[in-house]
Amino acid sequence: MWFQKHIQLQAKPRGFHLLTAEIAGQLPELGRISVGLAHFFLQHTSASLAINENADADVRRDLESYFSRLAPENQSYYSHTLEGPDDMPAHIKTVILGSSLTLPICKGRLDLGVWQGIYLCEHRNHAGKRSIVVTLNGE
Repeated sequence: MWFQKHIQLQAKPRGFHLLTAEIAGQLPELGRISVGLAHFFLQHTSASLAINENADADVRRDLESYFSRLAPENQSYYSHTLEGPDDMPAHIKTVILGSSLTLPICKGRLDLGVWQGIYLCEHRNHAGKRSIVVTLNGE
């Protein structure tokens, strides 16, 4: 079976946001798959998807702090500045972290580890809603 849909994520402030429940809540179709794969593709160039710690919010804050230092705003070497000081750093962070994830499906659920969750890594200061194309394949 193949299935594809677009899901919308509400606008979130800059930072790393745990989305596992929000995404799974928009995918009742997962329940029909006993074994398979779920592919998530974020249709944006200034936000990312990642898998990481789902329990301690300090991890998300620390990741934001680290990536803000890695790709700081207002650097004289940026040429792409028309969309604001946070835009080029957002593109850099997206290239590093990526815009897609592929996860196993087992018994109708995403088969994440005990301490793993799906993150939306929002790199813009004032971003809007984000869209993800989800492709499910399995039986």
